[in-house]
Formats: sequence, C-alpha cells, structure tokens
Amino acid sequence: MLTVTPQVYYAQPGVMTYPGEFAPCLDGLPTDIPELVKVVQGLMVHVFWAERYGLNLSDERKAEVQLRTVPQKIRRLFELDNRPLAVTRPLERKLVGNCRDFSLMLCALLQHQGVPARARAGFGTYFLPNHYEDHWVCEYWDAQQGRWILVDAQLDALQREVLKPPFDPLDVPRDHFITGDRAWLMCREAGANPRDFGIFDMHGWAFVRGNVIRDFLALNQIEILPWDGWGGMERTDDEAATKNVDWIDHLARLALAGDDAFPAVRTAYEGDDRLQVPEGWQP
Repeated sequence: MLTVTPQVYYAQPGVMTYPGEFAPCLDGLPTDIPELVKVVQGLMVHVFWAERYGLNLSDERKAEVQLRTVPQKIRRLFELDNRPLAVTRPLERKLVGNCRDFSLMLCALLQHQGVPARARAGFGTYFLPNHYEDHWVCEYWDAQQGRWILVDAQLDALQREVLKPPFDPLDVPRDHFITGDRAWLMCREAGANPRDFGIFDMHGWAFVRGNVIRDFLALNQIEILPWDGWGGMERTDDEAATKNVDWIDHLARLALAGDDAFPAVRTAYEGDDRLQVPEGWQP
C-alpha cells in the first residue's frame, strides 16, 4: 500500500522536471513565489504571444515548444544565452514555449527547493469571453495556509494588461481555471457545453476527454506535450468520445477527490496499461 503523502511525492522531481546535470544552476534562485515567477517569465516567451512583444519567430525557434523536459529546456536556454538563470533574457534570447512549459519550469524550480508542485492541464476562463481555453498552470502546496494554490506563470505584465484577469495570477480561483477532470464532469453532469472547451478549431467531447487524461498523467508526474496523444487522448468525433466513458468518469472523480485519494490516483495510473507511455515515446 502506498504510504507516501502527496506533499512528499510532489516535492520530488519527476521524469520531466528532474534537472539532472543542470541542478546546480537552479541553486540560489528566489524562494518567494512572485520573484520565482518573474524568473520563469525572464527566461521564456509564449509562442502565441511573441508578436505582441514585437518578436517574429522563425520556424526553427517555434520548434522549441517540442522540448519536453526541463534539462532539454535549460540546455537550449544556455545555447541562446549562457548567463545564470536569474538573469532576464532579451526577447530574442528567451526560450520559446507555451503554457505547459511555463508551468513545468515553475514546478521544477519549486521542487528543487523542496516545495511540492505539480502541473495541471485544463481550461482557463480568462482568455476569451464565454469560452474555456485549453491551458496549463502550476499548482503548489502552501504549507502555511495548508492548501494547494494555482499559479499562472505565463501571465506577465503585458498579458495581464491585455487580458485583465479579475484575480491575482499567483492565486488563480478554481472557477477561473478548470482542471480537465472537473471540465468533463461539468459537461457530463452539470449541463456545460463541451463545444465551449478547447482551442482554435479543436473543441468538444474528445478535447475535454483528452484533458482528463493529460491532467491525470500530470498528477502522476508525466507532463506530456499538449498534442501528445494515446489511450483515449486521440482526436475523434463527439459520438466516439462519449462511448465507454465509465473509465473517464472514474479518472475524473479520482483526480477531484483531493489528497485523501492520492494513493488511488497512483494505483490507477500504475495498474492501467492505457495510461502508460507507448513504446518508442521519449521524454
């Protein structure tokens, strides 16, 4: 029987966040959340926001969003600019990433400091009106407050000015970031329209279903790329996505059950071949 607590489990890096040879480079960074988020923002630029900053990215630079692990990201960062990670990079020397990458990097920095942290896959309400936008954030354990807190490390000053979120991005309310599991049950049981969940022309039951699995994998420290897909994450039509959903319902309810269900979350992941990474997939 699993006896480790979620706070102990998430304070340790996983396959994506383990810094490896770059661990010493993470020493000496700020320990408070606002300053640590500024470090992340000083290292990365979002691929979809680049033009807003006046940055025109080549296809080669855009391909940096394919880097899965933190060591791969740090290696590329030092290829672009070999100064310490605490130094804010010029725009043209920031690593190109997306919401998953901002979240993953913040998780890695927090875990290096012994703070429990995990990435969450779901949907943000604060990008488009009446829409749940595909999105990732970081969630960390605040021991003093005794609660998990959602942080959107992507929202820098420019994005906050454009989006005007009605909350502090360092403590995102749970009615503004909807985890994939909660989104699924909102659609299944509370009358939410699955076509309001997604990004670009991708939306609907299949998309929501995919984010249930992505979030469940992230809870098991397998933070895949948003476009990775297997075991029920494949793009399909709504009819196919709503068949044989007992499994998805089960995963969603486990993920929403809180820390008491953590052993069941780990057991469900480890005992289900559908959740294991396919042969040939490399982090």
